[in-house]
Amino acid sequence: MAASWVLLLELCLLLALPLLLLGGWKRWRRGNAARHVVVVVLGDVGRSPRMQYHALSLAKHGFSVTLLGFCNSRPRAELLRSDKIEIVKLSEPPRLAVGSRILQYGITVVFHAVHLLWMLMRTEPAAYIFLQNPPGLPGIAVCWLASCFCGSKLVVDWHNYGYSIMGLVHGPSHPIVLLAKWYERFFGRLTHLNLCVTNAMQADLAENWHIKAVTVYDKPASFFKETPLDLQHELFLKLGRTHPPFRARSEPSDPAVERSAFTEWDPRSGTVTHLRGRPALLVSSTSWTEDEDFSILLAALEKFEQLSLHGDSLPPLVCVITGKGPLKEYYSRLLGQRNFQHIQVCTPWLEAEDYPLLLGSADLGVCLHKSSSGLDLPMKVVDMFGCCLPVCAVTFKCLHELVKHEENGLVFKDSDELAAQFQMLFSEFPDPVGKLNLFRKNLRESQQLRWDESWERTVLPLLTDT
Repeated sequence: MAASWVLLLELCLLLALPLLLLGGWKRWRRGNAARHVVVVVLGDVGRSPRMQYHALSLAKHGFSVTLLGFCNSRPRAELLRSDKIEIVKLSEPPRLAVGSRILQYGITVVFHAVHLLWMLMRTEPAAYIFLQNPPGLPGIAVCWLASCFCGSKLVVDWHNYGYSIMGLVHGPSHPIVLLAKWYERFFGRLTHLNLCVTNAMQADLAENWHIKAVTVYDKPASFFKETPLDLQHELFLKLGRTHPPFRARSEPSDPAVERSAFTEWDPRSGTVTHLRGRPALLVSSTSWTEDEDFSILLAALEKFEQLSLHGDSLPPLVCVITGKGPLKEYYSRLLGQRNFQHIQVCTPWLEAEDYPLLLGSADLGVCLHKSSSGLDLPMKVVDMFGCCLPVCAVTFKCLHELVKHEENGLVFKDSDELAAQFQMLFSEFPDPVGKLNLFRKNLRESQQLRWDESWERTVLPLLTDT
């Protein structure tokens, strides 16, 4: 028995020695680290806009950035073009077809831990390690360990609580969920700096976890703005090649005229105009996870369909739901079972550059994000507001920090309320003096801060003062 313990100790020392030597070497090279930051995303970089924005802001202010993450979808072109940002791909764990789900999850966590630690130790010395949480298991512990080895300062950006998301699947009292909560609380206290997305989360971190955090609200990047009509037309024609709802319902009498479902280009005048009697364009963005109940939207659309069939003065509706995620196939089947006559639904995955153009072309946004913790805000609404797009959003604890009911959008509790809001907003569409245009006017006049300016005010001073 004693021999086994000695052997185990020798094995641990053997594994730790290279890391200690590498960490010592990196500490010796700390002189080169002052302007280098590692940004870690244990998820798809292309679907992590806030961490992309951190990387771009850091680069803009003279830092060289190594962005570690999975590369399942294309990030923004600005990241790819920047000579100060290097994207380093993390390897996906092997898929296991045997063993229980808990065993498979445990093996995945161990794989991520070992691989991430190795990649962090291999990178150039860094003054800071920025980590997105969630997912924080095993990221917070591994990044903290790497920061100890290398003398870096760990900055955790709290988007939500990982344990609360796990609780949606397993239940809040499941042992795995309780362990994850302890883990986040324990290692969260070991960080150097903490950022968070709402004042409600800041207060919760301070009161319940004794973690001092700085609120850095999500803000739209500069490319989220209203889309000019000529660019709308180009986008609709492009999307119409693969998605029928964007195609013209009828052919123009003049074959030289170019028409989409919403717009028309006249080659004689060179101008683009909205089609008379065009459909209303409704947009929702989702990661297709358990914290968004799309049955609410489906039920509201069914009620809208019934109102249209019964003679209400409502336009035809094109509903575009963008995003990727685990529940997309399930809801796509449900949508396919609907036999709408006045509504067309499509679920495209858009290129990063096309998503802001679509938001800037839409008439209304819908948000079904409920927040597993009740403490984070939906970034999709931030982006919609950047495009001056009014929003209907399902209510939860701290939504008032973003959506002002009857000012920049509407808040609803269930499908009945959402359907009534659709009826009110789209009655006599397009109505130049209706609520939709009033909300859009309020958004235009609100002079929202953009991400760059907000980051310079809140995050940059923290890096120069530490």
